[in-house]
Amino acid sequence: QVQLAESGGRSVQAEGSLRLSCVVSGPPFSIYVMGWFRQAPGKEREFVGGISRGGSRTYYADSVKGRFTISRDNAKNTVYLEMNSLKPEDTAVYYCAARGGDDRIGGDYDYWGQGTQVTVSS
Repeated sequence: QVQLAESGGRSVQAEGSLRLSCVVSGPPFSIYVMGWFRQAPGKEREFVGGISRGGSRTYYADSVKGRFTISRDNAKNTVYLEMNSLKPEDTAVYYCAARGGDDRIGGDYDYWGQGTQVTVSS
């Protein structure tokens, strides 16, 4: 059984930085493409970005490109979301997700964490 647990969410002021972590337990972490999503109140869930199984490829939504960085440490079964220059519109619950099968970052994700709240104040 695959379990994902996010941590690191908190309140921060605009222009601040935050790093979220997601630890994955279960089958070997390296077989999963990992993604980060977010959902703000009253809005649809948004794909923030993802990283390939080996970490060589990443993808970012335009809304976070240049500000957010996704990385992974396969030895620690952990994926990270480094967020810089945060804006109030980044306020959301952030979820990590794992995708099995091929190494594409796009597509449907199979396993989800419970989410961690990030609040950015102006």
